[in-house]
Amino acid sequence: MEIYLNSIKRVFIFLSIYPFLVEATIIKVASYNLENLFDLKLNGDEYPQYIPYTHNWNIKTLKIKLRNLSEVICEIDADIIALQEVENINALKLLQKSLKYYGCNYRYFAITQKETSSIEVAILSKLKIETSRQIRVPKRGVRDILEVKILIDKNPLFIFVNHWSSKRGGNNSFLSSRVLRDELKKFKRKEYILIGDFNSNYNEKRLYSSLNSLKRICNLDMDSHYNLWYELPIYQRWSYNFYGKKEGLDNILISPALLDGRGVDYIGGSFNRFKPSYLFHKRGYILRWEYRDNRHIGVGYSDHLPIFASFSTKAFKFPNCSILDIDIFNLKNGDIKFPIRLKGVKVLKVEKNSIYIKDISGEIKIYGLPKKFKVGEILDIIVYRVKRYKNELEIIDFKVEKSYYTTKIKEE
Repeated sequence: MEIYLNSIKRVFIFLSIYPFLVEATIIKVASYNLENLFDLKLNGDEYPQYIPYTHNWNIKTLKIKLRNLSEVICEIDADIIALQEVENINALKLLQKSLKYYGCNYRYFAITQKETSSIEVAILSKLKIETSRQIRVPKRGVRDILEVKILIDKNPLFIFVNHWSSKRGGNNSFLSSRVLRDELKKFKRKEYILIGDFNSNYNEKRLYSSLNSLKRICNLDMDSHYNLWYELPIYQRWSYNFYGKKEGLDNILISPALLDGRGVDYIGGSFNRFKPSYLFHKRGYILRWEYRDNRHIGVGYSDHLPIFASFSTKAFKFPNCSILDIDIFNLKNGDIKFPIRLKGVKVLKVEKNSIYIKDISGEIKIYGLPKKFKVGEILDIIVYRVKRYKNELEIIDFKVEKSYYTTKIKEE
């Protein structure tokens, strides 16, 4: 027994002196819609404005686009980055070469190849790709799904790269979701990431219903996925801005196994958009790749912002999931552990991006709205986050649990 205790003591001292031997492995995963990265080889399936050496699409403008995209990707500094809107393997290799030139080498890659699609999904990785597979979506022009397997300290992590059809495509996006959902039946209890441009806002039915995407981590079960947009306040949940309509079309959804404290886990709070000032016009909109008067101007990046999240071999720490009922006075003046519930609050005033609510103890502003509210509406609200703005406390992350106009549970 004494020998055993002495051995334990020596191990403890050894690890105290050399803590780096037990540090967790951390990887960063990102996604970026490149907005049409085409090469200069005529294949016959190019978009008209990307036919080589027309519309000012030439060596000079291609080099500018590659340089600009490389600037973004290098600064994100992800270990693995999923890409959408890459013409083919040649265009991907041009980007890979450009990235290496600018100092960020992605040695490994995979890409789909579908003859009836003008653009593909791809992945670049600094870590070895063990396997890659193209999941067929059986319809002409609908992009296939890319599956790759990467080992993180011998733990297999699967990544599914998506680029679903736009809403104008009708049922095509539902076809992609069905194919993906059926494929995932083989991956129960495995660690995987669903990533890419789903052309669906984070809270849109065709995304959260088809993939059983949960709005809050506390409701997680083995048949659901957690959408990382819910890590951010409501007003920050966007990566695409179409004429003022901001949407989270780019998504990262994770399997429950990435939250179970074993193997690889999500690092809570690590999800965000990549949004340096140079990706925005001085007027505030995203500085996309500019095409004006039937020609490429040679300015801009993409019409999407990249998104990213980090994962680790250190166990995920679950947040507080108990919900305490309190009033507005205590929310504003107490030492609160979120989430909390405000019951029976009344909507006093409705503005463009905010509402004011009250109960018998006081009133407070809610900023960043996912839906329309009516003056006089009575609500039960679960509050997840607040912030102080100009010395006034505001609710910035919440869920409507119940509206007493309809007594029907509302979607967030």
